[in-house]
Amino acid sequence: MNSKLDWNDYQTVLLIAEAGTLSGAAQRSGTSHPTMFRRINAVEQKLGVRLFERFRTGYRLTSAGEEVATTAREIEELTNATERRVAGRDLRPSGIVHLATTDSLLWGLLAPEIAHLRHVEPDIVLDVTVSNEISDLSFREADIAIRPASAPEDHLIGRRLGRIRQAVYAARSLDLSEGDQSNWAGLPWIGPNASMSYPQLHAWMRASGVEARCVAKTDSVLSMLAAVRAGTGVAILPCYLADPDPDLRRLGPEIEDLGVDLWMLTHPDLRHTARVRAVLDFFGGLGWSMLKTDMSRPK
Repeated sequence: MNSKLDWNDYQTVLLIAEAGTLSGAAQRSGTSHPTMFRRINAVEQKLGVRLFERFRTGYRLTSAGEEVATTAREIEELTNATERRVAGRDLRPSGIVHLATTDSLLWGLLAPEIAHLRHVEPDIVLDVTVSNEISDLSFREADIAIRPASAPEDHLIGRRLGRIRQAVYAARSLDLSEGDQSNWAGLPWIGPNASMSYPQLHAWMRASGVEARCVAKTDSVLSMLAAVRAGTGVAILPCYLADPDPDLRRLGPEIEDLGVDLWMLTHPDLRHTARVRAVLDFFGGLGWSMLKTDMSRPK
């Protein structure tokens, strides 16, 4: 004889005890009278004891049945309390949110806003992964990604935050004159190396005839910025990163072919989680005025 009861067994006893009849218990549980009859018989067989006295007017608990029903109520109360606590915890924006972004976006745009988020949502811990590779949100490598993209992947949902503009920059110490693209081939250039995943820039530099003029190549936008600031040469840099730098000057207008949208992406399963929603709402509400630079003339 298997005397171990599961939660369904306890629920059966509690339903009949509260309803007083099999038909009433069956109605509450959405089952039939015969089903409820089979269930209570099976529970009594497990325990080897009668839990109810059967009368024409209904079912009444025996002393053994009272003990089982009391335990069932305690289990139900404990279960409900646990569910309320867990649900309530998720309703409050708290816990860890994993954010993936690039090194240049963190340096040039996101770091001050992350500090602000700490004051707005003090119970959220932002775990930031910096990588210039695309994080796979479908495998939960991140909850949210803020990165350049032409459009979200099919399995993700996203919001376009703005457009990342690009231009040619040089250190002011180089004392270069402003010129159009026809004169750029004579300048010393800093470009992406083969390991840097930046196909648009690789293609632009080949098409513009400046790839052969590279005096240095690096594997990240931030290292290109450092080389330009050091006076090594000129480079294509994001305007949000280079325009605020007093040691740099822009040598020409925005390069339209290199503009790319900035997206905030997440997985559909996560968008209603309170802590993820709070971070999405925070970054989505910034306005991103830092991307709206005036590209009408060189600086």
